[in-house]
Amino acid sequence: MLIKDWMATTILTVDANTSVMRAGRTMKDNNIRRLPVVSQGKLAGIITDRDLKEASPSSKTDMDMHEMYYLLSEMKVKDVMTAAPIRLSMDDTLEKAALVMLNEKISGLVIVDDEENLVGLLSESDVLRGFIHATGIQDGAFQIVMDMSDVGGSVSQLIDVLRQNRARVLSILTSFDDAPAGSKRVSVRIMPYNGEVDDLVKELEAMEGYSIVSQGIDDLKNLPRKQ
Repeated sequence: MLIKDWMATTILTVDANTSVMRAGRTMKDNNIRRLPVVSQGKLAGIITDRDLKEASPSSKTDMDMHEMYYLLSEMKVKDVMTAAPIRLSMDDTLEKAALVMLNEKISGLVIVDDEENLVGLLSESDVLRGFIHATGIQDGAFQIVMDMSDVGGSVSQLIDVLRQNRARVLSILTSFDDAPAGSKRVSVRIMPYNGEVDDLVKELEAMEGYSIVSQGIDDLKNLPRKQ
């Protein structure tokens, strides 16, 4: 999955000399958490809602309201922004972006083209959308999670059985940290032929060296919602 297929390309920017107050109003009015900062048409940094909160006077300050508003109207974005923000190329993978976000503990990335021009923004939500789309969970796919020997061809044997049963494979994910030593855990989502899975599952259960950890379809009808 490539970043360019999932990033936001409609980008609001703010000039480096814009007041912090105006930048905050722009974020609030557009319900966004970060703004790329430009100076003379070039990317100069990024400002986030956290930067604005940290720049704002504390509620315990002795300043009155007029003084606080004056301070924020005089303070410039360039004074509180993150200069030279972490950026990735639009041709980098979504998986790489997720790794960078996790390692750096950030929730968004600036995306540039080969000439370092700003072309997009990528958020945690964009990464999650890409991951959800890739797994096929939203299509009502049947998931089978199996442990199998970590040898060449073990996944191919699984695919052969699925093919023989005319199941359409939507995604395959492999991991090692959650599998027994010498094994790998494979999660495959399929659309069974005519919706029948009983015979397929029995055949998979009978495979030597393969163990079904879980199976089923995720219940997406009553997903938890924040109150």
